[in-house]
Amino acid sequence: MSDVYAMGGTPLTALAILGYASCDFGPAVIRNLLKGAVDKLKEAGTCLIGGHSIEDNEFKFGFAVTGVADKHMILKSSGAAAGDILVLTKPLGTGILTSAVKLGKMKNTGLNTAISSMLTLNKASSRAAVLSGANAATDVTGFGLLGHALNMVKGSDVNFTIFYKKVPLMNQVIHFISKGVIPGGARKNLEFCRKSITFLKHLSTEEKLALSDPQTSGGLLIALPKKGLKKFGNIAKKTRMPYWIIGEVSKGEGSIIVQ
Repeated sequence: MSDVYAMGGTPLTALAILGYASCDFGPAVIRNLLKGAVDKLKEAGTCLIGGHSIEDNEFKFGFAVTGVADKHMILKSSGAAAGDILVLTKPLGTGILTSAVKLGKMKNTGLNTAISSMLTLNKASSRAAVLSGANAATDVTGFGLLGHALNMVKGSDVNFTIFYKKVPLMNQVIHFISKGVIPGGARKNLEFCRKSITFLKHLSTEEKLALSDPQTSGGLLIALPKKGLKKFGNIAKKTRMPYWIIGEVSKGEGSIIVQ
């Protein structure tokens, strides 16, 4: 659904796909999984119209979602303009923290903040972006903040400047990275993006990896004209939606600057 929200759209229908090993997971696990999924679909006003389940050694679950958007208000990943500000609507760190739990480095209760973030739909932030006249948006997921930001500027005549200290991180993210809790995707993301990123400020490897951490159900990264910030903020306040101004857009050649 985040893909639809990232384009300023409304998700309408969903088809489910479930793969699991029946010898490893009992009916209670599957029942809870499907209940959680249906609850979120109801919250989004999206109808589950069917799906498939298969025997699979690796647990998998997801949706194919169809939605609609006003063609005059649709948001694309490209389109950011010089003078825009960069807004992020969720803190980073889900990949690091979930890895910490899997590796036994942190108790399950330490994931409460991350779980709350992952359970939050991007519905309100999508609506705020559209109504405040955003020029571009994307959801921050598997490629991390740097990877998705780079996708927004590639082939364009603008640069993104990201202010590291303005980027929200969940508690203990840097701590766990320093202890070697690093998803493989974070390293790959950083390596892929490095050639198109200029680090004006000295950042540690841990800090760079935090910006590259693959997110599950991450927030939206929005390129917003400054004149739209007041309206965006008002909508955010009404819907209790957090957001952070993490950077700015300037004329350039399609690269990322971190300072």
